[in-house]
Amino acid sequence: MNNEPMNLAKLAEHFGDDDKARTFLEKMRWPDGAVCPHCGVIGEAYRLEPKANSKTHVRKGVWKCGACREQFTVTVGTIFEDSHIPLHKWLLAIHLLCASKKGMSAHQLHRMLGVTYKSAWFMAHRIRYAMKQEPLSSKLQGTVEVDETYVGGKVKGRGHYEARKNKAPVVALIERNGRARSFQFDHVTAANLRPILKEHIQESADLMTDDSGLYRGMRKNFNSHHVVKHANGEYSRRVGEKRVHTNTVEGFFSILKRGIIGVYHHVGKQHLHRYLSEFDFRYNSREACDSERAVLAVQGSAGKRLTYRDSQLCH
Repeated sequence: MNNEPMNLAKLAEHFGDDDKARTFLEKMRWPDGAVCPHCGVIGEAYRLEPKANSKTHVRKGVWKCGACREQFTVTVGTIFEDSHIPLHKWLLAIHLLCASKKGMSAHQLHRMLGVTYKSAWFMAHRIRYAMKQEPLSSKLQGTVEVDETYVGGKVKGRGHYEARKNKAPVVALIERNGRARSFQFDHVTAANLRPILKEHIQESADLMTDDSGLYRGMRKNFNSHHVVKHANGEYSRRVGEKRVHTNTVEGFFSILKRGIIGVYHHVGKQHLHRYLSEFDFRYNSREACDSERAVLAVQGSAGKRLTYRDSQLCH
């Protein structure tokens, strides 16, 4: 899958049943041999095969560890564990979410995959959980643009301030020609924003923001801090060799909002952080083709479980 461009037709052809999907998943998770999730030993497990005239039923895909003697499958400890949805439908869903620039609604997955809406909704949240990128040791560097926006449904008949109260604040940090990290806040203030910037951006970076008072005094924490004065109609200017603007982060917000408004229509504040993981993931893997991006999501599924109850309560 990761050696050639893979569109949906080829994906359905190659992984049209669970056996092929399971074989693919085993290769992705265990390139050096089966890894026992119970004891962590690599390459000591063997596949259990049903024997003739045996009274013991052996499910397909079951392995047994030669070290600890425990049984397991490739889905143990992943977003696929304990799911009754066929594995090949999981892979199709991952490909669809990775290939759709602005995301894909649970209703669309429900129609295309032939699963219930509730199952499609839960699948999508599990996949977003797999897309969540763990905290990186490396901080954003070079030129980093920072901006805030408000995400949520519009409130008819209310003023701008009342409509904003119904939305969730989101702050995005974008490394020019690099990575994106977005964060959901209950309320954005200079006091709670400053620790995020210091934690995720190198001190040697050049910070670029608009003229919001949230960023006042940030200059002392970074190499430089350039401000674009939108209030004066300024959107870009040149300072030496650098172009001062926040167009990159605003472009990221444009894709995010088109996805939230045009595809998902409404996102509860308690689930927004998972949608941010989805848009961060696609942005950070934008140089990869759809099949490579899907492989990255599959590889990110290891070590992550999300129960339906947790998905309802998550924040």
